Amino acid sequence: MIEARFRLDRALQRGLQSSQGGNPGFRLEVDLKLPGRGVSALFGPSGCGKTTLLRCLAGLEPAAHGRLVIDGQTWHDDVEQWPPHRRAVGLVFQEASLFEHLDVRGNIAFGWRRVPAADRRISVQQAAEWLDLGPLLGRRVTGLSGGERQRVAIARALAASPRLLLLDEPLAALDAARKAEILPCLERLHRELALPIVLVSHAADEVARLADHLVLMRDGRVQAEGPATELFARPDLPLPQGEDVGVLLHARIAEVDAHWHLARLHGCDPTPGPTLWTRDPGLPVGHEVRLRVLARDVSVATEAPRASSVQNQLPAVIDAIADDTHPGLVLVRLRVGAAPLLARLTRRAVHALELAPGAAVWALVKSVALLD
Repeated sequence: MIEARFRLDRALQRGLQSSQGGNPGFRLEVDLKLPGRGVSALFGPSGCGKTTLLRCLAGLEPAAHGRLVIDGQTWHDDVEQWPPHRRAVGLVFQEASLFEHLDVRGNIAFGWRRVPAADRRISVQQAAEWLDLGPLLGRRVTGLSGGERQRVAIARALAASPRLLLLDEPLAALDAARKAEILPCLERLHRELALPIVLVSHAADEVARLADHLVLMRDGRVQAEGPATELFARPDLPLPQGEDVGVLLHARIAEVDAHWHLARLHGCDPTPGPTLWTRDPGLPVGHEVRLRVLARDVSVATEAPRASSVQNQLPAVIDAIADDTHPGLVLVRLRVGAAPLLARLTRRAVHALELAPGAAVWALVKSVALLD
């Protein structure tokens, strides 16, 4: 468990560029409890205080007041503030600052050597394997791609055996191809490492793919926090998702239809969800996956369709209706059993069908995206 309570008033010196969008009166005021394992994402628009909070966790904001407790150990309070070198923190920024006079192995080993032998829990080889760097260990870092450099930076942070891993928009400087090469590595860390990871991001797709716990920030304060599956399903929150608004679901492969190359997914913990069919991802029965169902891929009918190309037709109940970003659209939150779905509908359709909270309807799910 991470208990983080910080207050920071930042009076910027004239002529300096602010990381909070140039606001000289920026104030950070947060009170959080984050899980002791998995990925917690700090999510929100640029300038909302995500990176400042990350710096507070790392001990890089000496003017911050408050309290930080990691797994029962106090790192920061009104009596004592541990400096960065005393905190067992791995910190990775947007740009990978590697030592160009060292090869890949040397860069990873740099973090490992700084840890007392008795405290080393992760070897150089383990860190390299987790980030798929084995073939690159002897390479000079000057010839690496952006994605490869960022993987080396993360491996170096892991080799220091941190108790807390902080990632400050590690994918922001990468193109789509480089993101595709590093995301599976981050997912592997999420599955295999028993340590908390705090990820800063303003990209909804990254957060949906990686986060277990979500902290929505704005103007230096927390608007909402909780399990990512719950917050993504709340149409009342101003999550900056645009066309990607949708819900997260956890499921497992329940059946594979080899003839039609389809797989049946059954919702599972933390929220038992619906049964959905999707194209066969090539995973074995029983394998757990994370799903994203976008609101634009869900339509609503008041009666069960008699003939439709949509294979996923689910009885549902309307839970809430909220304004969307366009005045002609609304977001309708549905409940399929205990699991939520979102549907993006026109106001005219809602009026014509007389849709209202509590109404029994059919949710027609046209597409399901497997995130892992």
